[in-house]
Amino acid sequence: MLTPGSAAPAVSLSDQHGTTVTLKEFQGRRVLVFFYPRANTPGCTQQACGLRDVAAQVGDTVIIGISPDKPGAQLKFDEKYELGYPLLADTEHAVAEAFGVWKLKKNYGKEYMGIERSAFLIGTDGKVEHTWYKISPKDTPLNLLQALGA
Repeated sequence: MLTPGSAAPAVSLSDQHGTTVTLKEFQGRRVLVFFYPRANTPGCTQQACGLRDVAAQVGDTVIIGISPDKPGAQLKFDEKYELGYPLLADTEHAVAEAFGVWKLKKNYGKEYMGIERSAFLIGTDGKVEHTWYKISPKDTPLNLLQALGA
């Protein structure tokens, strides 16, 4: 698990438009990286829309969502809810593993590997400032605003 002060893992994934997005390109700005299990599900929609709704209050902080969905699914999610920030496709879950959020999950007695909803605030220097593992959808935007003092 990542802790405050550790270097953020490298990110280089395709967004909903097929453009490669890297964490390095935002060096000098704070970045909220949030992981969600699946586009267009109730919890993920609540989380993504909550962040969309506070985007105007976070200054030049970049918001990036990551899930195992393919770019096409990410695009539909973005267009349906007018999210307006990069949604990255981690189809091989390599970035999720690097952030420590690819976990064994249980649902109705079935075990499977999937995303543990989490968020990370990366500082201007590329180091982790805040980690929120197992975060609830509604707490993601609130924690971001609190961490930024907004």
